[in-house]
Amino acid sequence: MTDEWEPKTKTGKLVKEGKIASIEELFSMNMRILEPEIVDVLLPKLEQEVLDIKLVQKQTDAGEKSKYKAIVAVGNRDGYVGLGAGKSVHVVSAIEAAVKRAKTNLSYVRRGCGSWECACNDAHSLETVIEGKWGSVKILMIPGPRGLGLVAGDIAKTILRLAGVRDCWTRTFGETRTTLSMAGATFMCLKATNKVVVPSVWKVT
Repeated sequence: MTDEWEPKTKTGKLVKEGKIASIEELFSMNMRILEPEIVDVLLPKLEQEVLDIKLVQKQTDAGEKSKYKAIVAVGNRDGYVGLGAGKSVHVVSAIEAAVKRAKTNLSYVRRGCGSWECACNDAHSLETVIEGKWGSVKILMIPGPRGLGLVAGDIAKTILRLAGVRDCWTRTFGETRTTLSMAGATFMCLKATNKVVVPSVWKVT
């Protein structure tokens, strides 16, 4: 499929020509991912998980129109995760649309060992306490020691596993039964790991 791909963006052309050979290089250059095929080339072993599929209806002049809405998370279990939603009259098409959106929303997750109970310096948890919000849901993630596991709900646990986080405490607030809000808050929380600058990433000048 990627052999037949004709990129339409500058980033896509650079990836197709081999001038960008890794996803790390792409993120270090702060280049946006506007084509899902870019992720297919740079992260071929990306996994995907369907978080929710439901039937939604819209009232029009011609009557009610029904579509399926799918929410999908993607990740390589090693620091990269994405989240997307898609709609279509068919379930398969809705999932495919959600996967494409998730790939273009791919984000890097900075991991580490920020728990005072562990301090093993392995990237099995988070470096600091992180907070994320989406809609009415707010989630707080606290670094955990090795062997703790993921103390979280099913939605958050799935996204954390895809991101490569193995040990973590979570605390949630709001209407957590809403799948999109819960998944979105978890994704925004992981995305926020790049905003915190800790001493380990300080550059020596």
